[in-house]
Amino acid sequence: MRARIRTARKAMVVAAVASLGAGLLAGCADDGGNGGSDSSDGDSGGKTTISVGLFGTMGFKEAGLYAEYEKLNPKIKIEQNVVERNENYYPALLNHLTTNSGLLDVQAVEVANIAEVTATQADKLEDMSKAPGVDKSKWLPWKWQQATTKDGKTIGLGTDVGPMAICYRTDLFKQAGLPTDPDEVGKLWAGDWAKLVDVGERYKSKAPKGTFFMDSPGGLINAILGSEKEKFYDSSGEVIYKTNPAVKAAFDLTAEAAEKGLVQSQTQFQPSWNSTIANNKFAAIACPPWMLGTIKGNAKPDAAGKWAVAVAPKGGNWGGTFLTVPKSGKNVKEAQKFVTWLTAPEQQAKLFKVQASFPSAPSAYTMPEVTGATNEMTGDQKIGPIFAEAAKAAPVQVIGPKDQIIMQGLSDNGVILVTKGKSAKDAWESAIKTIDNKLDQ
Repeated sequence: MRARIRTARKAMVVAAVASLGAGLLAGCADDGGNGGSDSSDGDSGGKTTISVGLFGTMGFKEAGLYAEYEKLNPKIKIEQNVVERNENYYPALLNHLTTNSGLLDVQAVEVANIAEVTATQADKLEDMSKAPGVDKSKWLPWKWQQATTKDGKTIGLGTDVGPMAICYRTDLFKQAGLPTDPDEVGKLWAGDWAKLVDVGERYKSKAPKGTFFMDSPGGLINAILGSEKEKFYDSSGEVIYKTNPAVKAAFDLTAEAAEKGLVQSQTQFQPSWNSTIANNKFAAIACPPWMLGTIKGNAKPDAAGKWAVAVAPKGGNWGGTFLTVPKSGKNVKEAQKFVTWLTAPEQQAKLFKVQASFPSAPSAYTMPEVTGATNEMTGDQKIGPIFAEAAKAAPVQVIGPKDQIIMQGLSDNGVILVTKGKSAKDAWESAIKTIDNKLDQ
């Protein structure tokens, strides 16, 4: 999914919760950005300018947090540089970190890349655990650990996480004779992803014409693997995806859903996939909070209020970001103060209310912005508590530096082929051939 500079099969890994695909979220800024600062001298009109490098639409500006911080600190100006897609942002960031040049005051790191940055670039980044006002107990333990080195240095503070749920169209479920109440829907597949596939068969038997149960094979396998404690790497850094029975079981279950016609032959976040949201072509999707924004961005106006959120078969995570402070930045101390404030529970709760970026700070889960949160797509359903419980239930999982390459291979060169007529066996062989070739590069 993106280039890396490391090629070894064995790599250092960290205990973390799996996350894939967040870099595919559409942003609203120039895709040609390279992480460079918008400010040439770090000063604007007598103010200190803190430069922030981001990917996608992270929502800090949209939630009014920059303006709030500037009001609280009149001598500070915040300027962000946004690259639309993480697969374009991250290679440039890694190059800047490697050469220790061209870095902004604050640099975001997507969770799928945090293992590599933590293992290879920690010496270029400030230890945020020692920044004034930082208290590690404010973050989910697994979120904190994701950006912490073996010797206890924490290179970034967590912003959001992506606790997994299942979002579904209540109108399509009703037409297929399935319950529509979120509690009742969640009971249908509680504790077992295979039960979700069983529900898909029930849906198909009475499905509205032209619709599928789920949006894509890639979304399904990603969700299943996101709920496993171990998937692509073991704790020693060995690549184990071919020998881990959990990976093969997830592949086979997804292939079964594909063979039975329960998933569309689509790749997530591509234009054709986007259009299936607008045209109501599927009834359910593995759904972290930010996915509701993707749904809203592609749905027609009459879809508002027709979606609902149910607990997933098992707790998992998909998405999340960290904010780091490079040592070579022009305004290190001010950047540390800003990142500490921006990732505090109060600001995380505000961000969720506006952007649906779910907090990585548990104390935010009892704040009204979370407990009372609703979404335009899900009507008056209180969605915050569902995602809060999912965040707490997410497993601690080993993440390796090539997780996204492996996941993309299993999806784009694997299970999707079953929707095009290949056998599960042939699709698996195609996936591992593609993955191994990329890991050897």
